[in-house]
Amino acid sequence: MGSDAPVKHVVFGVTGSIAAYKAAEIVRCLKKKGYRVSVIMTRKAQEFIAPLTFEILSEERVWCSLFEGQAQERIVRHISLAQDADVLVIAPASANIIGKIANGIADDLLSTVAMATRAPVMLAPAMNEAMYENPVVQRNCANLKELGLIFVGPQKGALACGTVGTGHIAPAEEIVSQVETVLKSPS
Repeated sequence: MGSDAPVKHVVFGVTGSIAAYKAAEIVRCLKKKGYRVSVIMTRKAQEFIAPLTFEILSEERVWCSLFEGQAQERIVRHISLAQDADVLVIAPASANIIGKIANGIADDLLSTVAMATRAPVMLAPAMNEAMYENPVVQRNCANLKELGLIFVGPQKGALACGTVGTGHIAPAEEIVSQVETVLKSPS
């Protein structure tokens, strides 16, 4: 990025998955490359990793609630994040968030930002192989791909249940590389 170029803004969603700890490495890499990163965590994501981790790595407040800080700041947070995003990345993307986005459900901060943004949306799925291969999840993924959402992974690897299968989150380097490709492409 040139010194005169505006800093690109990555809005980064973290959902409830054991792979949430890997999101910290992705955020760290994005910051190291000079991007502004605003993290949104779902309630379930906070059961796997603390918001403080992302506040330290992103050097910004982490957003966890749809209405957090809106009255005091006189801002509609989901709209401001959606409008400010140059890309929305959700990593890990659980079956739950994939289903919400595919079906237009906006019932928390991350899903409302996903519904409101006009920026490219990138999903890095992470879940058990049986969940990933479920016909409903596969249909949701296919529908989202058809709508232009970008998928990175999943790949075959060790899963939290102790088996090896497809559902392992893509490597951080691959996700960061895809983010850079999206941010460098003409709008």
